[in-house]
Amino acid sequence: MRSLSARRSTAAAVLAAGAVLATAVPAFAHVTVNPNTATQGGYTAVAFRVPDESDKASTVKLEVTVPTDHPVASVSTQPVPGWTATVDKTHLATPVTTDDGQVTDAVSKITWTADATGKIGPGQFQEFKISLGPLPKDTDQLVFKALQTYDDGTVVRWIDEAKPGQAEPQHPAPTLHLTAAAASGSPSPAATGAPQDGKSTTATAKSNDSTARTLGIVGIVVGVLGAALGVVGLRRKSGTPAS
Repeated sequence: MRSLSARRSTAAAVLAAGAVLATAVPAFAHVTVNPNTATQGGYTAVAFRVPDESDKASTVKLEVTVPTDHPVASVSTQPVPGWTATVDKTHLATPVTTDDGQVTDAVSKITWTADATGKIGPGQFQEFKISLGPLPKDTDQLVFKALQTYDDGTVVRWIDEAKPGQAEPQHPAPTLHLTAAAASGSPSPAATGAPQDGKSTTATAKSNDSTARTLGIVGIVVGVLGAALGVVGLRRKSGTPAS
């Protein structure tokens, strides 16, 4: 059994190690896109969540680059009180074909600028929502590089792309991960062993009903015969001839 002093020493060592880890790996409140997953070829609405990480300065501008190497035909912004949104477009070398025809110009950048009432103060955050689609089918992610500007002139560049197998960069770019659409349709009745049409379902139901009725009748007959044999046995024991 360990002594009290040994246990105290162990506890102190654990606390010290925890303090070292806490100072070595500080928590960063990144600019992110939420939700961060969507379906290829579909439409979605996402929000860029922007926290203010400064102790004294307020966030007054957010610039988000919309990738044009995998362009999105339709992008629209949702109004944010105290902020003005400006949308820039780029002419595409290869038009995007949609259900409504070809799109030759796509949104490439969105800039939100705060007025005196819209600043994001220290310890606060704001969300900037957009609707976009159809999402490209030829990539598994959209990287939205962003610039966050404070009223003291500081600019934080959220532009670093995460690399597989590597630690998260200090200023990761908001990334929307795209997944393939689920296969349409359901398994055929033949594959699941289920009846393939309404007639066979009805026939199966009738067959089951007929079987149940037959078994019921057989049970009644067996019961009657058993009762009759019981009566005959009693009469034989009492000496009464059976009729």
